[in-house]
Amino acid sequence: MKVTLISIPVLDQEKALKFYTEKLGFIKKKDMPLDGGNRWITLVSKEAQDGPEILLEPAPLHFEPSKVFQDALMEAGIPYTQFDVESVDAEYERLTKLGVTFSVQPTVMGTFKFAVFNDTVGNNMQIVEMQ
Repeated sequence: MKVTLISIPVLDQEKALKFYTEKLGFIKKKDMPLDGGNRWITLVSKEAQDGPEILLEPAPLHFEPSKVFQDALMEAGIPYTQFDVESVDAEYERLTKLGVTFSVQPTVMGTFKFAVFNDTVGNNMQIVEMQ
């Protein structure tokens, strides 16, 4: 058994696609139309193009419990998920220059360093560097 797809709820698929590709550097893998004007949009990491795909899921717009959960995480400042990076400081600097808003600056906690940013489509996301 292995992970092949990770779903991230987004409030606006087009805005999410632009943010995740242009700011975070992911590559669009699939983009297929679905009912109701939605799309099946998946992304992959440049470093692992055959690895797990991220699905930009329009769930908050069509499934109220998802919206409640997403809103609660955002209000509490809890990241929806995390992305591993080689250097949190380098990614923080690069993303800040691209206009990404961080709620937590690079912080060391035990054996890792992390920072938390807003993905502009309803989620806090965490970047992590193991030390």
